[in-house]
Amino acid sequence: MTKRILVVEDNDLNRKLFCDVLRASGFEVEPVADGHAAIERTRDFMPDLVIMDIQLQDVSGLDLIAEIKRDPALRDIPVLAVTAYAGKGDEERIRDAGAEGYLAKPVSIGPFMTTVKTLLDDRTNVSARQAIA
Repeated sequence: MTKRILVVEDNDLNRKLFCDVLRASGFEVEPVADGHAAIERTRDFMPDLVIMDIQLQDVSGLDLIAEIKRDPALRDIPVLAVTAYAGKGDEERIRDAGAEGYLAKPVSIGPFMTTVKTLLDDRTNVSARQAIA
């Protein structure tokens, strides 16, 4: 079954790059430019992974991650934060909000795809363990 990835990114070039690379790797991708629409699109699309820009124009990606993690229907979806915030303490703050993955911009495609696949594999393994239990 094709894995589904929601990409929340307000920069048109970054959003297109992420979506093109993910589609070329066989993923079903849903792009979202408006942070305010991100939670509703997450509920509608039910992705296997959310890629979240932290510095959105209209809302904080940290707030969106926290909202996803508070929602019982969404909380198990892993979130990969992709952000220009790369200062001391930023990764810890982003992970504390609930992100399972963190990459600083500018993002190289190799590490990006490795992180995406790792988060998806981790989710698959957790789901398999839950089904057995």
